[in-house]
Amino acid sequence: MTKKIVVTGIGATSPLGGTARDSWDALLAGESGVHTLTHDWVAELDLPVTFAAEARVRPDTVLERVEYKRLDPSSQFALISAREAWADAGAPDVDPIRVGVDYSTGIGGLWTLLDAWDTLKEKGPRRVLPMTIPMLMPNAAAATISMSIPSRAYARTDVSACASSTEAIANAYDHLQSGLADVVIAGGTEAVVHPLPIAAFAAMQALSKRNDDPAAASRPYDVTRDGFVLGEGAGTLVLETEEHALARGARIYAELAGGSVTSDSYHITAPDPEGSAAARAVLGALAQAGATPADVRHINAHATSTPVGDIAEYKALLRVFGDLLPNIPVSATKAATGHLLGGTGALEAIFTILALHHRTAPPTINLTSQDPEIPLDVVTSPRALGDGPLLAISNSFGFGGHNAVVAFRSYESK
Repeated sequence: MTKKIVVTGIGATSPLGGTARDSWDALLAGESGVHTLTHDWVAELDLPVTFAAEARVRPDTVLERVEYKRLDPSSQFALISAREAWADAGAPDVDPIRVGVDYSTGIGGLWTLLDAWDTLKEKGPRRVLPMTIPMLMPNAAAATISMSIPSRAYARTDVSACASSTEAIANAYDHLQSGLADVVIAGGTEAVVHPLPIAAFAAMQALSKRNDDPAAASRPYDVTRDGFVLGEGAGTLVLETEEHALARGARIYAELAGGSVTSDSYHITAPDPEGSAAARAVLGALAQAGATPADVRHINAHATSTPVGDIAEYKALLRVFGDLLPNIPVSATKAATGHLLGGTGALEAIFTILALHHRTAPPTINLTSQDPEIPLDVVTSPRALGDGPLLAISNSFGFGGHNAVVAFRSYESK
């Protein structure tokens, strides 16, 4: 028997705000989290791109000093957002052996790794911190959350580039359906606003180069789009079976109705230009939700603002929705947040959940001249989604051809 899986807690720290609600409010207000970087290394290294979307609230202002010092920034963001989500869910009194963690990252503890390498070269092996490996390992965020919010059912890490945290949420759905846990903490994190990734992404012509206007640099669907903006932060959901949530009197935001993953098997960085595997991921999520394309009332698109990626996603959506597509409101929230890589799917899942909860699609900023090859109904100011049952999807596609899609349904109290 299929169980209904519901969302009872959300947490985020993002370029738009230090909490999920602050991030949502800033998104609705049309704010941009992108700014010129002021770090000394930007000028010292003569980086070709001088801006990014850093988390608006810095972890050292939130965490205890001991925690801050023993965690890579990626785990810092994860812990902050997970604690918020857990508190938002009412800090449920659950046996830890019935609590699981599905958490993700695209890259992991990059700052720790590269700082340790610099220390080794400049000061020798005796000065390398003993905690280096536990701080840099990709599973550090999942382990940190598991120990902070005791969860002993399991703690797993997904590493699927920019699809990572959406895949983690889809996996959490499966784990709850299988009975592996009653409650799952799911999401993703990333903290790589660092000179090496900036230089590397710029070298592959993936980043926008609008150094003179960073707030307008991420321009999904615009004819002048020239690449994505690197972002950082984390998003976390608390998921549980409806039966468990109702038994403890939890507030429910929405239903996680389904999820699906596929692989392009096409190119290590470029998406399949025809979008066939991405389309299968959308159809898989809808099938698991017991829904059809005609049921979808909102789409939070991957929409990174790259010339090739935005069109490939459009073609995938066209395969699924056909003539229905022009009538579905589409939000491209990376225009405001930048691209959080392994954390992006979780943050956008939260935006999708809140869109259903508040029945309002968030705006896509910076769209001044829409690409005629992408004739979507792009939401450019907050838009009411109407009455009645609502179903929405959130898409994430990553380097390596990873595709992940989750479907959420509005929830009506019984």
